[in-house]
Amino acid sequence: MILSRLVNRTKPIICLPFLKSNFSHFSSNTSLLLIPPSRAYLHTSLFCSLIRVFLSCGHPSRASQAFHVMRALSLVPDLPAWNSLLIEFNAAGAVFQVLSAYSEMISCGLSPNVFTRNILLHSFCKLGMLNSALDLIRSSVELDTVSYNTVIWGICKHGLPNYGFGCLSHMVKKGVPVDSFTRNILVMGFCRIGLVGSARWVLDQLVDAGSVPDVICFNTLVDCHCKAGEMNEALKVVEDMQKRGLEPDTVTYNTLIDGFCKVGDLVEAENLIGRMLVIQQRDYPQHYEVDNYACSKEPNLITYTTLFDSYCQQQEVDKGISLCKDMVTNAGILPDVVAYSSILNGLCKDRRLDKAEILFREMEDMGVDPNHVSYSTLIDSFFKMGTTTRAFTLLGQMVIRGLLLDIVLCTTFVDGLYKAGKSKEAEDVFGMLPNCNLTPNHVTYSALIDGRCKSRDMIGAQSALLEMEERGVSPNVVTYSSIVNGYVKEGKVEQGLSIMRQMMAKNVSPNCFTYGTLINGYFKVGKQDVAFELYDEMKMQGLVENKFIVDAVVNNLKRNGKMDDAAEFSERMISRGLLLDCVNYTSLIDGFFKVGDASAALKLAQKVREKDLGFDVVTSNVLINSLSNLSGYDPRSVYDGMKQLNVAADCVTYNTMINRYCKDGKISSALQLWDEMKSNGLLPNLVTCNILITGLCKLGKVDEAMNILAELPVLGFGPSSSIHRAVLAAASNSKRAEKILQTHKRLVNLGLEEDETSYNILIAALCGLGMTKKATTVFEDMIKRGINADIITYNALIRGHCKSSHIRKALATYSRMLMEGVSPNTGTYNTLLCGLSAAGLMEEAAGTVEEMKRRGIVPNATTYDILVSGHAKVGDTKESIRLYCEMIFKGFVPRTSTYNALIHEFTLVGKMSQARELMNEMQRRQVPANSSTYDILICGWLRLSFQRDLVRPIKRSYRIIAEKLFKEMNEKGLVPCESTLSYMSRSMARPGKKADAQRLLNQIFKDKKNVTRSDTIQ
Repeated sequence: MILSRLVNRTKPIICLPFLKSNFSHFSSNTSLLLIPPSRAYLHTSLFCSLIRVFLSCGHPSRASQAFHVMRALSLVPDLPAWNSLLIEFNAAGAVFQVLSAYSEMISCGLSPNVFTRNILLHSFCKLGMLNSALDLIRSSVELDTVSYNTVIWGICKHGLPNYGFGCLSHMVKKGVPVDSFTRNILVMGFCRIGLVGSARWVLDQLVDAGSVPDVICFNTLVDCHCKAGEMNEALKVVEDMQKRGLEPDTVTYNTLIDGFCKVGDLVEAENLIGRMLVIQQRDYPQHYEVDNYACSKEPNLITYTTLFDSYCQQQEVDKGISLCKDMVTNAGILPDVVAYSSILNGLCKDRRLDKAEILFREMEDMGVDPNHVSYSTLIDSFFKMGTTTRAFTLLGQMVIRGLLLDIVLCTTFVDGLYKAGKSKEAEDVFGMLPNCNLTPNHVTYSALIDGRCKSRDMIGAQSALLEMEERGVSPNVVTYSSIVNGYVKEGKVEQGLSIMRQMMAKNVSPNCFTYGTLINGYFKVGKQDVAFELYDEMKMQGLVENKFIVDAVVNNLKRNGKMDDAAEFSERMISRGLLLDCVNYTSLIDGFFKVGDASAALKLAQKVREKDLGFDVVTSNVLINSLSNLSGYDPRSVYDGMKQLNVAADCVTYNTMINRYCKDGKISSALQLWDEMKSNGLLPNLVTCNILITGLCKLGKVDEAMNILAELPVLGFGPSSSIHRAVLAAASNSKRAEKILQTHKRLVNLGLEEDETSYNILIAALCGLGMTKKATTVFEDMIKRGINADIITYNALIRGHCKSSHIRKALATYSRMLMEGVSPNTGTYNTLLCGLSAAGLMEEAAGTVEEMKRRGIVPNATTYDILVSGHAKVGDTKESIRLYCEMIFKGFVPRTSTYNALIHEFTLVGKMSQARELMNEMQRRQVPANSSTYDILICGWLRLSFQRDLVRPIKRSYRIIAEKLFKEMNEKGLVPCESTLSYMSRSMARPGKKADAQRLLNQIFKDKKNVTRSDTIQ
């Protein structure tokens, strides 16, 4: 890996490694060294030079050692040399060594001068030792303006400009002159803490005292107002500046331009550049070239970079590029790496990576070397677009150019690799940071934790959080929110809430996204009360709803079908000033379609268009999917409207339309979309293939499906299990095992993996047709290939044997399954029970139920349905009723077929009142009666009415009940069987007219049956 080769390049270069041992030797043996007084000056100069070399090479500790060896040798520099050493130590950041050297200097009897004291004061201020600095000021007699300016600078640096003003008073009392630096330091001190009013007061006081303000002072005030977003006040300062006879310089204009850019007023910022150019042309004699003068108002690279960086930030990249071209053409200023990086960032944010790469190459052609920012920006974008290979190619270029990895780039790789699904590589990069002498910061840890959470490694995420805290890196709200989101996505909302409570206990305040994640999570698990409690808590914390929270609430109401409440909530949020985006409106549109209110959904779609929120592809897909389900809407017409709005279709768009056409049986339209999709450069995905192939197979178009399958290798994937299942199901219509096996082999040749799943699908297809011999052959081949059979395999074989009435083979397969260590499930026993019941072997069925219970498998509703029907079929009504009552007691609802079996048993023995009660029971439990239910009851009542020993009124009452049931059956659109029609014709016909009555009934229900079939086909 390229990253591993970078480790060796990050080893620091160590200068003069022998000096440390030499110094320690000198320190312990200085008594043995005697330097003649005549050569002391030479040795002192040598050590002073050596100390400067160490400091310039970035080795202050070695410089300190050299200093102590010099003093151990009793070498004493003169005052100028001491001052030089002090200033060198101070500049190198070895501030404590300044204090140590100053003490040595005093102990040598040298008297410090003003310059010495100024260095010491500067060191005190850098260390924050303000009291020591003030004590030195009070105790020293010989001080100058620089001395006081240094102390005032130190005080203001630590955010105490009021004390700095007190120091100024002491300075005036001592008669030390106040210069422009004094004034500017104080003004900047007040501005730095946001007290621009106090800064202005100080300026006025000093001006009244005779101090003349300069451009730098006013620029400081302008900068302060601009940072606060007070652009009108900043312009007033510029006006005051001009009234005093001071012209704004380039820094002034750059500061104003930056301020206007930050408040989003890019028009005014561009106008300022135009004003600078006008002033520039006005100030120069026409016969001179502009470049011959150093005009203070000339726009420079910073001027332009500030503006086109803002254009890029506001996704107006083209304006930024145009301005950059003007800068080169009109001003003759070439962009530097910062300018290029700004435009590069804008192009990447706009997802125009091709143009970003062209610009990147242009940088190199122009002799501008890309820096870490340039590479990081482009690499991050490549990761976001999923093109990790190109990201690593850029990394290789960095290595060749000698650019070493920094923590920002490493963080980009950790984050990008995790998002690309390459968690191992991401962990490798993080593990290499110590070898690269890089210390992970809170951003790096946040990326690592977020990646582990998205990889469902919550233990690893918690471990990283603990490591982060142990290393003294403070987690922020982003870090904690990632862990909260990880737990919520796993459905562990309680753990997510616990993490939020932990972060609050550590004084890290959750934001809207933290609360929104938890609110959404609790809504999804059905705990609405907790979700609304968190919503109220968020409001009490002073946080305002954002678009994500609105979407969470709307989606919850949508799931519960409360779209009127969702619309009312959204309107309330809009009235509070929240601007909903396309995502929010899409949720509302989808919700109204799902509750059947297409009118409200279309009104919202129109509102999105009127507000110019821009239809995105998700919104368009919702419209296509929902409208195509309504009569009168063709998916193609909605899609054409989508193209008019310049919304590019994606795979989901085409998948939705193809699915609709397949459901409607319009395969030619679906195939046309398949071809159009490819011609538009959009490659179909596996979902597209599943939809189209399944649609073709349902219509029996196996050859057309195979033609589509032939394209899969080109698309980069093989047939899925769902495609395999659909194609074999279609091939099964031929009722020929050879056809099924041949189709399976073709799928294997197209890339179908021969694994447990594919064998199970093949065996199930053969067993579904009762071809158990062929299925067994496939099963034995599966075992020979070393592929283990699972519960799905054995259940399919047992089902096939039972369907073929080979009960002994089914039981033998069951025994083999147990011997192989495969545990049976409820489906296994239900299949066996179904076969035993069909064969009338109810005693064996009872034994199977006992074994099922011994293995800890609880009978379900299907088990009871099989047993009740089985006992009913063999005439064991008593056991059927007992099992039925047990079934009801356990909360199971019998199927229609179960009720039919019980009703049939009662009708056979003439117990029609019990049969009628069962019919009533069906209605109470909302179990729909079918044709068989009515056939059984009608025939039962009429058989009773045909008994000769019954009195006429009772016969008539039975026939009335049968006729009522027959009428009810007709009203429900159910078609009676031949037996029912025969009984009804016998009951209704006058003597001698039975045959005519039956012909009439047969004709009526024959026509009705044909109509029903026609509706089904349509």
